[in-house]
Amino acid sequence: MTPETLILLALAVPLVGALLVLFSGVASANIRDGLTVITAAILFAIVWQLIQIVDAGGRPSLTLIEMLPGLSITFTLEPLGMIFAGIASFLWIITSFYAFGYMRGHHEHNQTRFFFCFAIAIMSAIGIAFAGNMLTLFVFYEVLTISTFPLVAHSGTDEAKRAGRIYLGILISTSITFLLTAVIWTYVEVGTLDFTKGGIMEGNASAGVIAILFGLYIYGIGKAALMPFHRWLPAAMVAPTPVSALLHAVAVVKAGVFSVLKVSVYIFGVDTLASTGASTWLAYVAGATILLSSLVAMRKDNLKARLAYSTISQLSYIVLGAMLATNISTMGSTLHIVMHAFGKITLFFCAGAIIVFAHKTDISDMKGLGRKMPITFFCFFLASLSIIGLPPLGGVWSKWFIALGAAESDQLIFIAVLMISSLLNVAYLMPIVYHGYFGKEPIPKADDHAHDHHDDHHAPPNHPMLRHLTFGRAGIAEAPVMCLAPIVLTTVGCIALFFYAENIRQFLTPVFGG
Repeated sequence: MTPETLILLALAVPLVGALLVLFSGVASANIRDGLTVITAAILFAIVWQLIQIVDAGGRPSLTLIEMLPGLSITFTLEPLGMIFAGIASFLWIITSFYAFGYMRGHHEHNQTRFFFCFAIAIMSAIGIAFAGNMLTLFVFYEVLTISTFPLVAHSGTDEAKRAGRIYLGILISTSITFLLTAVIWTYVEVGTLDFTKGGIMEGNASAGVIAILFGLYIYGIGKAALMPFHRWLPAAMVAPTPVSALLHAVAVVKAGVFSVLKVSVYIFGVDTLASTGASTWLAYVAGATILLSSLVAMRKDNLKARLAYSTISQLSYIVLGAMLATNISTMGSTLHIVMHAFGKITLFFCAGAIIVFAHKTDISDMKGLGRKMPITFFCFFLASLSIIGLPPLGGVWSKWFIALGAAESDQLIFIAVLMISSLLNVAYLMPIVYHGYFGKEPIPKADDHAHDHHDDHHAPPNHPMLRHLTFGRAGIAEAPVMCLAPIVLTTVGCIALFFYAENIRQFLTPVFGG
């Protein structure tokens, strides 16, 4: 099978899978879930084959539509895009199993619509990863926004509908106002939108124009959640936890920061950004976002809200690495996409497991819960260490490379930002673990029993994979296997990435050098 055929299949498989899920869901939930897993597995197998081709030096390209010279829907494979495609396709498998346990264990409605939209979102992420030019990326970027809107508003409550409006309003308005303007301006200036190593803007515009145009791109990519266009991310936390995993780790925010990297490397070029200083002011914006969002996270008692602001901070690590405009810092940004994906998806999986088992969302209500759910809280602890950036967890390497980039560009202030941010990471993540294991259990509230009664009006799942786990008579229990197993797997991934980061770095060498 030719690489071009594999590219088409990688785009077609999740689309066909989405349609099969939609129609099969009417007949059987088990068939629907089975088709979801099969589709995800096939997609990952295809992406893995393409990774091997790119690793061997291949750069296959496929043009579907050419509207004007330099203006086409084109897919071109290169290492940076394959990293994103590999993450999205692999984590789709794990998130699917988790979603089965969560959606059924939490008695969520409209599950077929959920899995359909999820598959379309993955297809959009693959399109973004394979995009050979800015037009193609823009088209799939918008499809991703539209396909995830029903997921954000999934519950149908007034709060969910409001969150959906904020989500759609901010992302659409920034992309139309800023990103589309930047894309059109680039085409007028250069006559092409093709992603080219070294950038297409070099020698085609003044330093002032490049600075303005670059700012339009960065703020137009609202999914990167750079302040002040970040509010959609915490608002979206009203969605079910598997959606939070999709937003934070699998597709949405990763599509945002990936787009930032593509623009930095292939539209402007690292050397052009460094020589013109066009990205310097945005580096300070990213640094401010890192610290301010961490401070806000410390004040949030709702666990998912705290993790949401943590994500805003961590995304700005990636933006900062790109804005420092050195090859080593941009390498660190790419590594952070991988490291943060595994760390943050683990944290959200743990948050969802707590909701399914204990029906608790506020951190203040989780004191002593770690003694009942030791596996979940231990995985939360390890994933937190990765987010903080401590060995032997993968998160240490990405922060290390970004810090080296700051030193290389003589921007020592950003090394201080990274150090302070890591301390703030400790301040808002470690108390959750401490109170979970050593905190005194709070006296149950009257409405807690009411909430539990409300959730129990459904018959408990009969399938053993969907039942809560209990261990003897010691009072130790966990969320169902379908929730717990993905948590363990992604936690192992956080550890494995510490030892395999060099393999990823070597894969990216053609883009960023040694």
